[in-house]
Amino acid sequence: MAGIESRTFDSPDERRTPDKTEVAVVRMSGATAARMTFEPGWKWSECVKPVAGTDSCQVRHVGIAQTGRLHVEHEDGTTVDVSPGEAYVIEPGHDAWVVGDEKFVGYEFESRAAEAYAKGD
Repeated sequence: MAGIESRTFDSPDERRTPDKTEVAVVRMSGATAARMTFEPGWKWSECVKPVAGTDSCQVRHVGIAQTGRLHVEHEDGTTVDVSPGEAYVIEPGHDAWVVGDEKFVGYEFESRAAEAYAKGD
């Protein structure tokens, strides 16, 4: 195993494309990362729920926002708007949607989320 590894999301190992969604997945030694791109008008409960088959998103997200804004509402009643440059942790049990006319791009480093998000059974 090499001491340094670098990959580009422009040539991912896997690409998932539910409605208004693109998930680019790269796998490296012991880690999986994803670039999540959500178009304006994207909402988890409309675009990914049909693929996930759950009432709310049941994936834990750990990442950083690059562009756009994402509004997140958790089942526990908490809400947050994630903006460019902000790191985030979103626990399972939430809905989310893009705010405004700019696409949201976030990079996620929770391997389980990168492997499972927007992937049908």
